[in-house]
Amino acid sequence: TTIINLLMRFYDPQSGEIRIDSIPSLKIKRSDLRLAFTMVLQDTWLFHGTVYDNIVYGKENATMEQVKAAAKAARIDSYIESLPDGYDTVLSDDGVNISKGQRQLITIARAFLSDAPMLILDEATSNVDSRTEIQIQSAMNDLMKGRTCFVIAHRLSTIQNADTILVVKDGAIIEQGNHDSLMAEKGFYYSLYHSQFEN
Repeated sequence: TTIINLLMRFYDPQSGEIRIDSIPSLKIKRSDLRLAFTMVLQDTWLFHGTVYDNIVYGKENATMEQVKAAAKAARIDSYIESLPDGYDTVLSDDGVNISKGQRQLITIARAFLSDAPMLILDEATSNVDSRTEIQIQSAMNDLMKGRTCFVIAHRLSTIQNADTILVVKDGAIIEQGNHDSLMAEKGFYYSLYHSQFEN
């Protein structure tokens, strides 16, 4: 999460430099930098307003057609259409009148709609049932295509196919590599993997 905060410039590095397409992030306006990212977080953020308003947040000039396409890509369109007022259904604060999985799929639809080149996923499948997790994972796999993705995960199944895995322990990066190279090292990642998948 610290790395993500640095990427988003919630605070700046005390030493070293973060570059995006070879440009130091400190030379990019914060507002422009943040538009280059879209986020799907463990704690979904929805506000009091319609389903449409919640999806279109961040891309307010989007058409209904684009919103529906994003909802279809996120596997939430048929659920939204089944609501009494469809996309005009009003969500209460934090969307407590729909399930955790449905809230997560709405935030994934929002991410599809924003179409930013970089994506941050922070434990995005936690606290949902297995069937919903498969649905969310499938939508996220499509969302990740063609983007630079930063995935924060404790479930190693989420990150197994990553190009680079950073293993963080006690605030420090202790191992780095892809799944196969980290397994070959037989270090902390190896132990963690076996503790999760030994059954």
